[in-house]
Amino acid sequence: MLPGDGIGPEVIEPALAELPADAKIVRIDAGAERYLATGELVTDADLDAIRDSDALLFGAIGDPRVPDGVLERGVLLRLRKELDLYINLRPFPELGLTFVRENSEGPYAGVGERSGDLATETSINTRSAIERCVRYAFTFAGERDQRLHLVHKTNVMTYAGGLWREVFDEVAGEFPGVETGYEHVDAAAYHLVTDRSRFQVVVTDNLFGDILSDLAAGIDGGLGKAASANLHPDATTRPSRCVGLFEPIHGSAPDIAGTGTADPTAAIRAAQMMLGELEKESAKA
Repeated sequence: MLPGDGIGPEVIEPALAELPADAKIVRIDAGAERYLATGELVTDADLDAIRDSDALLFGAIGDPRVPDGVLERGVLLRLRKELDLYINLRPFPELGLTFVRENSEGPYAGVGERSGDLATETSINTRSAIERCVRYAFTFAGERDQRLHLVHKTNVMTYAGGLWREVFDEVAGEFPGVETGYEHVDAAAYHLVTDRSRFQVVVTDNLFGDILSDLAAGIDGGLGKAASANLHPDATTRPSRCVGLFEPIHGSAPDIAGTGTADPTAAIRAAQMMLGELEKESAKA
């Protein structure tokens, strides 16, 4: 477990109660306090311990004493990259809705530059990354007899959106039993508020998935209930023993840290998702 910053340690404690009594827990102390004291983020020893674990239960990251992006990129995004956690699964059971978000590329790939008053942020999209995400989404939807929507912005982001649409349509041919649809991201945001029943499973890129799932959390009663799984679901290509990183989707909320008012529901659900994935892994083995 990596409790992290702010309310992270507070919400992760009740989540640990979901684990079997004989679970072996290794604590990783990456976060703001270590960074401010030593300048270190995630160490090689941390990575070795996580790779040798079944899964990682994560609290939250972020601290107002540290510049934006340092902890987020140096801890959370680095872990997603090092463990090749290419699926971000965000279910909203009360809404009957699940987001499958590509977790390794897009505008979060870390490619860009700042030169004076000019800043560029490059969205990276490769066929291989899109295909493995889309294929997982089709399998997920097919197992549940649910509709699958691709959400992007193909009318403006013609290069990235065009590749996503092309790959989605190709993979759809392998899953004739899955009903499919497409919506531009702005229309999807509108329909999530006005007519969310049209969606069951949504597959989308890193940035759009991040934003739309937070919108869904707001519709569903708040970020305090929303959990996510960062997965490498294919055991044949998984680079380590660790099946994934499981976390509440809320941030570290430093304004309420230590007040006892943080809602642990999302962290508890993250632990439940973790156990569910580990049970599936055991059944496959």
